[in-house]
Amino acid sequence: MVFIGIGSNLGNRIQNIENAKYNLKINGINILKFSKYYETLSWPDPTKPKFLNIVIQSNTRIPVDKLIKIFKIIEKKLGRKKNMRNSPRTCDIDLISYRNKVLSKNIIIPHERMSNRNFVLIPLCEIAPDWRHPKTNKSVKKLIFSLPIKDITTIKQI
Repeated sequence: MVFIGIGSNLGNRIQNIENAKYNLKINGINILKFSKYYETLSWPDPTKPKFLNIVIQSNTRIPVDKLIKIFKIIEKKLGRKKNMRNSPRTCDIDLISYRNKVLSKNIIIPHERMSNRNFVLIPLCEIAPDWRHPKTNKSVKKLIFSLPIKDITTIKQI
């Protein structure tokens, strides 16, 4: 399975995420499941607009490098600008995990910071409760319980 994270903290966040899902579909990325929306504080600056995030599950066989290119095209189409790292954005699409592979060349799979992100782990657990990190073999539930308590208590399902 392939897991993709989608987030937005500018404009109509729900519509931005729905537009991203639509654009993934028209680019041949089949969506099998998707989580509910989860709202989190912006990081690293919580004074910025809050994020909405979802995780989707796909069975796509599109190669990793081509997927990343598709994500960048969709982000740009939906109004993402080249700004400072972690700045507010209309759309952010990340490849979380790709067919249980571990890659560490140009593209790092699974996503290198996913184990520390409540907005990835909690929606991932909702749609794939038996998922295990391909590098560490830790369950998604174990990864969630290793988050700081603040990360667990500040995320809100919408």
